[in-house]
Amino acid sequence: MRKALKKPKGHTGRVMRDLRRHVQDIPKASLRDRITGTLALVSQLLHQAPKGAGKIYALHEPEVDCISRGKARVRCAFGCKVSIATTLDEGFVVGMRGFPGNPYDGRTLKEALEQAAILTGQRPDPAVVDRGFRGHGEDKTRVPISGTRRGLTPKLIADLRRRSANEPGTGHMKTDGRLAGCRSKGTVGDALSPVLCACGHTIRKILAHLRAWLARIFAAFLAAKTKPEQRCQVFTAAS
Repeated sequence: MRKALKKPKGHTGRVMRDLRRHVQDIPKASLRDRITGTLALVSQLLHQAPKGAGKIYALHEPEVDCISRGKARVRCAFGCKVSIATTLDEGFVVGMRGFPGNPYDGRTLKEALEQAAILTGQRPDPAVVDRGFRGHGEDKTRVPISGTRRGLTPKLIADLRRRSANEPGTGHMKTDGRLAGCRSKGTVGDALSPVLCACGHTIRKILAHLRAWLARIFAAFLAAKTKPEQRCQVFTAAS
């Protein structure tokens, strides 16, 4: 592996040094500035340590973070961390925002609750979260954490179970709503893409509820229109 990586690394260094020698000969200032910025990123990419901080994972998106997932199959994910706030019963998305820099999950809870309060006009209470939000420091809202046993009422236990039922909605947003792959560029794109994905997911859920409601109305209408008539049949049998 080291031998295979050494050759493209050497080619990249040669091209970078050659461009540095001729970058001042470019007459257009805007193009010269773009090339200089790209060369700085390439230089950082070539000299970064394998286990160092602030590494670059993509030249076209230097803001990409390495997020540890803690799973044996997929240990890491590359992108921007996103918090999702949904209603507990229906699963409608009432808040979604991106957090660049890969912060701790507990530090994102306060801003996520503030966004949900601004969008809905009502602060969520309680806010049911998973174990990754331990040490959140939120004191204005009750925050029952999944996996805890002490101080839970039967209603909070039912709410924790209901939170697990809403987990597949995140998978649908990743696949159907394309949350897993952001096509927008930069930190602005990372901020806009989750909001648009939340809007699309909520619209799909509303349309699904309307389709189910209209299907029930149509079925009841057909049942009332095609009501079977009372008929009498006479059979004759030969002995």
